[in-house]
Formats: sequence, structure tokens, C-alpha cells
Amino acid sequence: MSQRAENIVEDLRLFLRQQEEAGVERWHLDEGIVAAARQTLAGAQPSSRTQSQVESTEEETSKAGVLARLDREEVSICTRCKLHSDRNRTVFGVGNPNANIVFVGEAPGRDEDLQGEPFVGMAGQLLTKILAAIGFAREDVYICNVLKCRPPQNRDPQPDEVAQCEPYLLRQLEILQPKVICALGRVAAQTLLQTRDSLTRMRGRVHDYHGVPMMVTYHPAALLRNPNWKRPTWEDVQKLRALHDELAGEA
Repeated sequence: MSQRAENIVEDLRLFLRQQEEAGVERWHLDEGIVAAARQTLAGAQPSSRTQSQVESTEEETSKAGVLARLDREEVSICTRCKLHSDRNRTVFGVGNPNANIVFVGEAPGRDEDLQGEPFVGMAGQLLTKILAAIGFAREDVYICNVLKCRPPQNRDPQPDEVAQCEPYLLRQLEILQPKVICALGRVAAQTLLQTRDSLTRMRGRVHDYHGVPMMVTYHPAALLRNPNWKRPTWEDVQKLRALHDELAGEA
């Protein structure tokens, strides 16, 4: 019951008590007064509470709400593979749940494991600059990894780890429904495409990942190790932006 309705009931109790003390045993209420009282009680604010409930339901069924529930109820407490035993935090994903483009890396690193957010270290800072160069802010896109836990010493993901964790990525993509995916680095691309092709061979082509067009480029961490790869990365992301614009324009 709302506060307003509670106040009305309390006032009525007080009135009845006063009438009883005055010796009044029976009284007649005009039908108009009764109707007005009923209308007041009926509209005495479950409206704000109902609106709050509606907003809560809408949030839970929005893309952001469904992603948050997947993270909270499954990913953050996952113990499917051995990586859970040494993690500090799971790294689910970050960005715009309504984005047309999703960037997928291989796995969290040290900084990501500590903060629970993908691409926050030096490689993440470089990714932010790459996105800006093609007209995206981090808030415009969605960023995640194949694995949600950091492998020891940042080693490559192992097949059993991918087998347990990739279903989470697939569910993320089902919720996000992006127009295009960009795989960042050889390991992420090989894992998603289930191939042993070299990065050079995978670059410059549009692949298919469960029905979503996917392109491949260098991982930002690789660019920090070898700046010579920045030019081909620039060529890749320009093509990626063109593909994004073409597909988004068809929506």
C-alpha cells in the first residue's frame, strides 16, 4: 500500500473512533462520497510503483539487462574449466549493447584480470586510438574475448578452455546481434574460424562466424611489439569500417 493510501486509512480509523466515542452508532454516507473515496484509493499511487516495476522489467528484457544477467548468473561464477582457480575476476565484455560491430580478442591479460574489463592495458589504449581513427568511440562498439578468464602467463587458450567458454561468446553474440565482427589477432581468428591458417592468409577477407560476417586484423598487443604492422592494420580497419557502413546501411 502506498503512503497516501495508508494515510487515508489511518484518517478513517481516527474518524470512526471519534464517532464511536461521541455515541454515534450508525451514519449514512452519500454515494458520491463513497465513489470518490473508492476512486481515490484505487488511484492512490500504485502508479509510481507500477511504473517502477515496468521500468525494471524493461531493463531486465533489454539487451543490456540480458547481458548483465548472463554475466551475473553464469559467467562470473563459472567453474567449467581450470582457469577459474587462478582468476581474480572474470572479464565478460564492455561497450554498447546495441552496437553494430563487436571486437573479439583471445583472452584477458593481467590488467583485464584485475579490473574485470577487456582491453584496459596498453593494448587497450592502442585499440581505443585505432577505433578513433575510423570514427568510433569505445562506447560505440562492443568489446569482448573468446575466454572470460586469464590463462597463466598469457599463454594461448587451450582447446578444452575454448570448448567450455566459447558458448558464452555465442550467447553474447545472439543477444547483441551485430552486423559484423572483428577478430583481433591470430589466436582469436584461428579459434573462431577453427583453422590453422596464418594471420596473413586470414586478413583482407570476409569470413563467416555463425552467420555473422567477420574480418581479421592484428591484435593491438602485436602492434606494440612490431610497429611495422600498424600500416596493414590501418588498411584492415578501413575495410572493416566500409563493411560496417555497408551492412548497417542495409538495416
